[in-house]
Amino acid sequence: MADGKTMEDKNETGKATGMAKTAGTAGVLTGSMRVRRASEADFEAIMRIFERARELMRNTGNPNQWGKSWPPAELIHEDIRLGRGMLLVDTEGEGGAERLLAYFAMCLGAEPTYAHLTEGAWLDDDEYVTMHRLASSGLKGHSGGACMQWAAQTYKNVRCDTHPDNLAMQHVFEKSGYRRCGIITVSDMGDRGNTRIVYQRHDR
Repeated sequence: MADGKTMEDKNETGKATGMAKTAGTAGVLTGSMRVRRASEADFEAIMRIFERARELMRNTGNPNQWGKSWPPAELIHEDIRLGRGMLLVDTEGEGGAERLLAYFAMCLGAEPTYAHLTEGAWLDDDEYVTMHRLASSGLKGHSGGACMQWAAQTYKNVRCDTHPDNLAMQHVFEKSGYRRCGIITVSDMGDRGNTRIVYQRHDR
């Protein structure tokens, strides 16, 4: 998923609005699945989800997108503090315990890196939200797709991006009804590459 550091640094208004929106719409999906805001009590488990995701990326031909340490701990703490860090959970653990199925961040406000597109165009110029940092724990199949569907149902107009080598995420986006819109170039990515494929879904 996108690294998404520029928008989080620059759009305070969008963050506050996103927290209020999410609080009112984190409902049950299917079965016992639901989406809730992440808290600091979830931090270590979230970082383990990312560790698993990085290993999976390395093993499936995508070693560079998140490298050895992305996303950094301070960014996840910021997600939690601003209320944009979200968890897909269920209650299918032992004795009905909650399980963390996936993590993602929902960020409102214009994403600066999305301003200049090549090889395509956005579906529209309407207000949108951006999903960043989607990663699943591996405990339940199709968790990534469930997050993508929840985002579209909740916010209607959603944009996201991923690395060209992340074929699995591209498949999840497309299977979830998101349309490939073009290519963006991001800066300060080091050896993680500066090209990302962008997607959008707008349910009217």
